[in-house]
Amino acid sequence: MGVIAGGIVGRRGQNRQWLQGTQTAAYERFLQAFGAVEAELRGAFLEERQPASDIWGPFNAGVQSLSLVATREAAAAAVELCEVVEDFTILFHGRRPTDLEELRPIHSALEEAHLKFVNAARRSLDPSQEHLDRTLGGPSPWRGVVSFYAQGAVPDRAE
Repeated sequence: MGVIAGGIVGRRGQNRQWLQGTQTAAYERFLQAFGAVEAELRGAFLEERQPASDIWGPFNAGVQSLSLVATREAAAAAVELCEVVEDFTILFHGRRPTDLEELRPIHSALEEAHLKFVNAARRSLDPSQEHLDRTLGGPSPWRGVVSFYAQGAVPDRAE
């Protein structure tokens, strides 16, 4: 009886360990792809150009990876983040000159959704992990975006 119970407990432990490793990899992949998409969209917006199309393959692959192993909370947070990314892409439809104030609510929503996803992912990997108030990486601080814009890094509209 002890051997059977030990086998069951051991198998559960192995399954949990496999799931945690797989979740970690999926969360990392999604965050890396999100970082690339966010940086490209922000750069394209500030440089008044269309974003590169090659960013979407890795991003969509990252989302698909999450669908296999993310907890309900992490998946919901990822969906929110994806919706904000979609809102960002809408700014490129019928493009007109850049208005930095048009970017501000999207930027704030990206920061908030990114932090929510990171905290949900952390909790799913280890419920004892503390809630973060700020993330490392992700959207750059708004002051950095404003500074980039103010330095004239955006192409001259008269060209």
